[in-house]
This record gives sequence, structure tokens and C-alpha cells, in this order.
Amino acid sequence: MKYLSTRGEPTLRGFSDILLEGLAPDGGLYLPDHYPQIDAATLARWRGLSYADLAFEILSLFIDDIPAEDLRAIVRKTYTREVFGSDAITPLKPLVDRAGAASGAGVALLALSNGPTLAFKDVAMQLLGHLFEYELARRGEVLNILGATSGDTGSAAEYAMRGKRGVAVFMLSPHGRMSPFQQAQMFSLADANIHNLAIDGVFDDCQDIVKTVSGDLDFKRAHRIGTVNSINWARLLAQVVYYFAGWFQVTRATRSSDQPVSFAVPSGNFGNVCAGHVARMMGLPIEQLVVATNENDVLDEFFRTGRYRVRGAADTHETSSPSMDISKASNFERFVFDLLGRDGARTAALFGAGLARDGGFELKPAEFARVREFGFASGRSTHADRIATIRATHAHYGVTIDPHTADGLKVAREHLDPAVPMLVLETALPIKFAATIREALGREPERPPGFEGIEALPKRVLRMPADAAGVKRHIAEHAVGAPGR
Repeated sequence: MKYLSTRGEPTLRGFSDILLEGLAPDGGLYLPDHYPQIDAATLARWRGLSYADLAFEILSLFIDDIPAEDLRAIVRKTYTREVFGSDAITPLKPLVDRAGAASGAGVALLALSNGPTLAFKDVAMQLLGHLFEYELARRGEVLNILGATSGDTGSAAEYAMRGKRGVAVFMLSPHGRMSPFQQAQMFSLADANIHNLAIDGVFDDCQDIVKTVSGDLDFKRAHRIGTVNSINWARLLAQVVYYFAGWFQVTRATRSSDQPVSFAVPSGNFGNVCAGHVARMMGLPIEQLVVATNENDVLDEFFRTGRYRVRGAADTHETSSPSMDISKASNFERFVFDLLGRDGARTAALFGAGLARDGGFELKPAEFARVREFGFASGRSTHADRIATIRATHAHYGVTIDPHTADGLKVAREHLDPAVPMLVLETALPIKFAATIREALGREPERPPGFEGIEALPKRVLRMPADAAGVKRHIAEHAVGAPGR
């Protein structure tokens, strides 16, 4: 399996190279040169596998430059009950009302938030930490990870990388735009290899800095810069697994070997739902991929109109589902590349010069007509919708959900088909967004053991302006492998 850039850069790369690199040299994102195809016989063979062994089977289709026995050991070390709280790793949570009746049209939650930082990002980030450590040891190299977070990626990455040999993490977050719990998870870490930078701006400013630094190839190579954002293919690949795991849980419950399933995915940067797109391209029977946005509805606008219109910082709303306060969806380029028949030149024109010049683009009618072929639908949720959905879900089913999952559930109900089960991807536990839960339910959300008083811990963070040059100076001074370090 080789990997190519969405913008047509001609050199094909191996998995281990792109694992450490992040963006392609031409600014594009890596994708496999083909999607392995899964048939009914393969699905039948995988049906009874543990999550770790299912992950090995899927990952090994895309990774052929890590010995199979090493890859199997890595995934078995990653996906354990001790780390994720259950053997299922991502268990299905049917919505059953207090009288014992299931939610209409087979709506259920796919619980992805039982890892160390209580968010779905842990499922991929824990694997990424082990992969990085393995590959760096194999090469005798170091890596300085540069990332941007709107809330959950940062803590998941830092918890996965803390104490890892040969790795430092520089995590950018928008100053004052994360919940107090999210800030505490990141800023309370005292590990020497963790560096938190609070940027004056919004998430898109942080993400732009990551892309600017990663685009400086001389600096990137000199300081061994890598990424953990979902622009890193390895992270997105890890997320493909739980779409298969969710489908297997549904089909076991329905005793069907070919039951199609739809997924509703709270979406900001398009990475989570892009993993579903990859699973569908592989042949997993996915009927719909429902993209749920909040008031920052760039993606919903695209799937309704064919127009992708990036907003600036002043027009990016600060909402009660802050991890989705994103107006420039990096992973969206991967889907558009596939939508355009993998035309790298056309993709580069849209996301390179076109995006910089016009702040967006509009697909040709024939191009936009193909969107439905890929199973996508979308919808938008507001603060009032979130509050109402959290209240109703708690009242009817006795389940408390976080505001992002509420966005997903609200939009999911607009796209139900009685014949097709709908799985809503849970994104985080409610404790991470206590203020919204208090507003909705009039009480504090349940706090998992080990997180008592986290907001009061000392914080270690540096506030900086939205300036790529300043971030580069900080990295140069503190990078692992720098002189004196």
C-alpha cells in the first residue's frame, strides 16, 4: 500500500514515512492509492473478533511496512479494558426509555468516550502514541509534534504522548474558547515534553499556524515536525475501525449479516466523519453519513448547496459545543479529492490558490450531483436545540449526553429511515461541558473517578499571539533534539 497527496504531488510514500510527516510536501493530505475492498466473506470472518484483533485486520490492509507481529502487539497493547473501561472498547448504547421501549427507528449511541481523557479522540490517539514510539525507536530518531485543538484533540494527544521517549508535543489552542474542564486537562500536565500554547484567536487560527509551520519544509525537517491532528492519516485510519465495530454490534443484535447502518457524526474538522467515508468506500454497508454541525455550519451549507465558504475569525461563533467551533474543515479536502475522481490538479486549485483567493469555492453542478452517491446528508443544530435534546434524552431515556453528541442526535432524527438503524457517534462525556449540562438539567454532570478538583490544579500554559513566526521560535528553543536538550 502506497500513499499519495490530494494535490497531485507525484511521489508515493509508505505508511511509516507519512506517519511521521503529516502534510504532504505540496500542502495536500495523504490518502491510500486505493481503498481495500471488503466482501461478505471477510465481514463474516471478522464478526467474532475482539476490538484489538479487528483493528489489526483493518490496519494491516493499509500498513505493510511494519511487521505483522509488531503491529498486532501494538494494537493489543492499545485497546484494553484497563485503558477504555470495557472489552468492547466502543460499546453500543441503545436508547431505551424508562418503560423499557427502545428509541424509535433504532437510534443508538456508539460510546467512544471511555478513554483516559473522556473523548472520542482517545480511540485514535492512544494508538498513535504507540505507533510514534515504535517507529522512532526503530529509526533512532526524535519527533516534535505540532497540533491544534478546539478542545479534545489536545488532551488526548498529550495524555497519549506524555513520557514517550523521543517525543515532544506543542499544542495550540484558542485562548479562552475551551471549557474549564478541557483547559484543566491540558494545562495541568507538568510533563517536560508537553508544551501548551494558548493562541489569541479561534481554532482556525491555530490550525492555520500548524499548516504554515508544516509547510516550511526546511524548518519542518530541521526540527523533525510531525502532526497528531486528523490531517495525519494514521489517526484517521484508527477511527475507521469503530465504524466496523459499530456495524458488527448492530448486526449481531439484529441477527443480520448485511443490515445497512447509518451514522450521524458531530462534525467540525471533518476527520471523524471522513473515517466513515473511508469505511464506506471499503465496502462497509453504510446507508448514510449524516454530518451534524453547530452554528458554524460551513459543512452543512456545502452539503445543501455545493458551496464551501470559509469564515474568518470574526464570523466563527463561540458556541456551547466548542469543539465544533471550526469554519475551515481540514479533512474535507480528502473527501472532495475522492468526489472529484481523485483529480489532484482540480483539488489543488480549489483548496490551494482558490481558497486563498476567494475564501471558498462552489462545485460545478455535475460535481455536486455526485455527493449523494457517497451517502452524505447534513443538518444544523443550535444552542436551543442542544439544550432541548439534552433535556429530552435525559427525561425519556435516563441518559445524559454532552452538547456535541446532542447536536448529532438532533440532526440524526431529521434523517431517520425506519428500516435502517442510526448510530450517533458520542464525542465526549458530559463532565467536560458542565455549564451546558447545568443549564439543561439544573444539576452537575457525573464526574468520573480521578477527575475530582481538576479545574483547581496549577496550570502550565503560555499565551501567544496568532503568529506562526513566534510559534516557530518557541519550537526551535524547546524542541526535543534542539541544542542543549
